[in-house]
Amino acid sequence: MKLLVLALFVAGAYGCGLPTFHPVVSRVVGGEDARPNSWPWQISLQYNREGEWRHTCGGTLIADQWVLTAAHCISNGRQYRVAMGKHNLKETEEHAVFMSPASIIVHEKWSPLFIRNDIALIKLESPVTFSDAIMAACLPPAGLILPHDEPCFVTGWGRLYTGGPIADNLQQALLPVVDHQTCTKPDWWGFQVRDTMVCAGGDGVVSGCNGDSGGPLNCKNADGAWEVHGIVSFGLGLSCNYPKKPTVFTQVSSYMDWIDSKMVAY
Repeated sequence: MKLLVLALFVAGAYGCGLPTFHPVVSRVVGGEDARPNSWPWQISLQYNREGEWRHTCGGTLIADQWVLTAAHCISNGRQYRVAMGKHNLKETEEHAVFMSPASIIVHEKWSPLFIRNDIALIKLESPVTFSDAIMAACLPPAGLILPHDEPCFVTGWGRLYTGGPIADNLQQALLPVVDHQTCTKPDWWGFQVRDTMVCAGGDGVVSGCNGDSGGPLNCKNADGAWEVHGIVSFGLGLSCNYPKKPTVFTQVSSYMDWIDSKMVAY
């Protein structure tokens, strides 16, 4: 029944995780500009500051009225909007759609102190019409654990380097998965990483950075569709790229029951 409900959310001419414009997913070292509209589920979460909309976090469209992001991206008292179909944040783009949230649901057990349950859902004010530039990512099966070195991609408009500017164009970077056994070693992340998290990267060359928070870890399934397996949660605060300190993501497969329940309840 849960799978049927989720299927109804994304039903239509556009299936989940199958972009019209396929990403150019080379295995280059470091990030690069993404092909426009090749990650059509990527959203920019923006807040209003004195009449100006500013990018604060990424997120993933998982249904025509639902966005998945990180709990730490949400602050009380801020006015938010969701920008969809964007590639360049500074340019006016014909495919872009902007919507206000109808509801923002932060996980009840979100812990900023220990960075636990870093997940939130945004229900849009109305369903968005899917197009070549806007569609949903697939969700993974509940409980699925990615193998070590699985080739996944992080996407977002985060800082191009430590202390650097927010990217204008959507960036993509190959981040191979680091298994739990490795990521919890004392000289890696140790006890800070729980079994509801997934690590990726850690080679000291490329990682998520400020502004990527809330965005997806995109991994292709056996059928060739892209699934969102992670939500950018945290990294090393002093540096965006540091050996043995991979980007840590909220593991979406650990929260499928929570996602299902909220999407049905709201």
